[in-house]
Amino acid sequence: MENHKELTIGMFGFGTVGEGLYKVLQQTPSLKASIKKVCIKNPEKKRNAPSSLFTTEREELLSDKEINVIVEVIDDSKAAFEIVSVALRNGKAVVSASKKMIAENLPEILRLQQETGQPFLCESAVCASIPVIRNLEEYYDNDLLHSITAIVNGSTNFILTKMFEDRLQFSEALLLAQQLGFAESNPALDVEGYDALNKWTILLNHAYGIVANPSDILFTGIQAIQLSDANAAQEKHYHIKLVAQAKKLSDGKVAAFVLPQFVKSDEPLSFVKNEYNGVVIESGFADKQFFYGKGAGSFPTASAVLSDIAALRYNYRYEYKKLYHHTPHVLSNDFYLRVYVSFNDWEFVPRDRFEWIEEWHSGEERNYLQGVLHVRELVENDWWKENSTSLILTPDAIIENMDIVKLKKRSLQLAGII
Repeated sequence: MENHKELTIGMFGFGTVGEGLYKVLQQTPSLKASIKKVCIKNPEKKRNAPSSLFTTEREELLSDKEINVIVEVIDDSKAAFEIVSVALRNGKAVVSASKKMIAENLPEILRLQQETGQPFLCESAVCASIPVIRNLEEYYDNDLLHSITAIVNGSTNFILTKMFEDRLQFSEALLLAQQLGFAESNPALDVEGYDALNKWTILLNHAYGIVANPSDILFTGIQAIQLSDANAAQEKHYHIKLVAQAKKLSDGKVAAFVLPQFVKSDEPLSFVKNEYNGVVIESGFADKQFFYGKGAGSFPTASAVLSDIAALRYNYRYEYKKLYHHTPHVLSNDFYLRVYVSFNDWEFVPRDRFEWIEEWHSGEERNYLQGVLHVRELVENDWWKENSTSLILTPDAIIENMDIVKLKKRSLQLAGII
């Protein structure tokens, strides 16, 4: 094994993350890693680095035999995949922060790694400063990993924090997030849940060996959450978070989705506020373990890229043990969810499709109910995302088939029917 291999880096992109990495590498000479060339789109833009470092020709990096690592931190997923593909085929290791590109091209990226034998590392694509991929790869065995729940998008978490703690309306909290640089001018990728979905597609692979397309996973964002929902949560001593979760069911399959959820005030994720991320992993004998850190920003993300670069000095690569050395798990759409639904008009909520309704309330401005739905109702229909309807999972929302049979039987017993 080659120790402390010297790394010569070709980098694509010099935005927030790229410039952050450039500065970090200048402060860590012991890594024996240096950037030889950076490929950018706009050569006229002023940058805090020597002009000789930059080029607009990607082949200068991809064909340079001295460059043995390509770092890809651009926001064009199609171009990013082309860069990654060529780099791997040209015998170069790759470090990527492009979650959309990885999620949309996961099968092909896995195939390229097997074909070329080159490492592809992407810790920075998921939770920035939190080393969750490496932990899932190395620490948690396939059969012992019970569940993983996480807040993986800092923008939505910031907005929800401001709605909950400062009593801001959604539009006000979003504007503040944009002013502070936590949300883009077009915030749809974050607010509507797409960013969290892409990250969850990646993590499902490292957690359970599942190779899924983002379209396979149930999701929505926080675009329909209203201040009245935050008020209802506070009355119940809950917080509202956009939670990505995966849980192994009793039949061995995995329930996975990204949805807003009520979180109890004593649960670890309730303490994750503003732009921070948090991950809770529950395994067979270690119980719950909680990871917490900044999920966005120049230096937090650059630190994750730097960690991957440092690992390449020792020829580290993901082994994908849960995919190649175990029987991979598969996703399930055969379970139930306990949900809270708020809405303006009862006619838009198909109450007959609920297994049962536990409580309901009619108000002058807003109505709500809490009940149990089969997950296929959410997968196959969109009423819960339309007409200003807001759907939020309750704590411990997943109900398995045998559980629901017992719950139904108990409710009938209490009603004196059986």
